[in-house]
Amino acid sequence: MEIVLPLVLGIVVSATGIMLPGLINMTAAKISLKEGRRRAVFFALGATVVVFFQTYIAVSFAKFINSRPDIIYLLEETGLVIFSALTIFFLFIAKKKKLKKEKEIIKRNSLTGNFFLGALLSALNFFPIPYYVFVSVSLSAYKYFYFTHLFVFLFVMGVVAGSFSVFYLYIVFFKKIEHKTDFFLQNINYLLGSVTGLISVITLIKILRNQ
Repeated sequence: MEIVLPLVLGIVVSATGIMLPGLINMTAAKISLKEGRRRAVFFALGATVVVFFQTYIAVSFAKFINSRPDIIYLLEETGLVIFSALTIFFLFIAKKKKLKKEKEIIKRNSLTGNFFLGALLSALNFFPIPYYVFVSVSLSAYKYFYFTHLFVFLFVMGVVAGSFSVFYLYIVFFKKIEHKTDFFLQNINYLLGSVTGLISVITLIKILRNQ
């Protein structure tokens, strides 16, 4: 159980975080369609390597703040403000974006190299760090996460496995789900706004209970 639990948590948490169409998985899918599955896999490997380091940084930071209840409370208040602002942005301000930038990136793919392109796009995505900080601290509060060396290592490996698996699913099955991903992309702002709004409500309830 000490080995299975962190692996399963890592896989589930990572898959949940990147399952919706995003820049990285959609770019991997389009590279697969235009340049072949092998190049897309190298792109996914580059992105996954960066995810490995991002997750380790996030969990290390979470280990520090987990021992400081005052910092956790401050982060909750800060998170409430940020997620509330994001909810307003996604639902009322942001316009639907087209995939023009992704197409431009793919055109430069032969010059940059698929592996390093994947690593670059993943490095520019800062969402995983606060995401895994929040997840590990929350799971630790419910005694599902432990900041031991073995548990952290296995959790990170689970995240890596889960992330690469989702990327690979997009690479292999994108043609079959392309019509569904078009719907997600057209409504991504509303989906993200709903998620951040739900998180805001949960965070607010938690803060009020702790007062």
